[in-house]
Amino acid sequence: MTTYISILRGINVSGQKLIKMDDLRKLYEILGFRDVRTYVQSGNVIFKGDDFEPSDLEQKISLQIKKDFGFEVTVFVLTIDKLKQIIYNNPFISDPNKEHSYLHVTFLSSKPDYYGRATFESKKQNEEEVSFSENAIYLYCPNGYGRTKLTNNFFESKLKVVATTRNWKTTNEIFKIANQIN
Repeated sequence: MTTYISILRGINVSGQKLIKMDDLRKLYEILGFRDVRTYVQSGNVIFKGDDFEPSDLEQKISLQIKKDFGFEVTVFVLTIDKLKQIIYNNPFISDPNKEHSYLHVTFLSSKPDYYGRATFESKKQNEEEVSFSENAIYLYCPNGYGRTKLTNNFFESKLKVVATTRNWKTTNEIFKIANQIN
């Protein structure tokens, strides 16, 4: 039995692709997953299941959402160990000058072929910082994530992969819940 975390991209944003968390939890239970928990309305689901490849689970969950709700949603599935690695690899958390409330993680659907660092550096605004790993981008946005130009859409257009972002608090809460059911 493996503990997984799924992160849905673009649900319950601006009245689009609405899914109640109770309904989402039931969908996961119908798919045979156990100990299903959700965190906030943005589509963070923690659950246990048999050992599957995350990509197989992504497809299975996405197809069921399309069947039950009538729209497509990109689903990212991580194991608890992968999420732990992403959290521990954040280069900004050990900097005492970085306020954690300005930290964000952009999860990537796959490893991009090319980063083109200069492209991303040129989009940074005053005091913003960005750092790349194989499957995540770490952002420090002291002016607020709502004001940055380093958005999901920007990353997707430049990296040619699907992306979704969570703030540092949400990322850590998801990990905490995963550890509780693990």
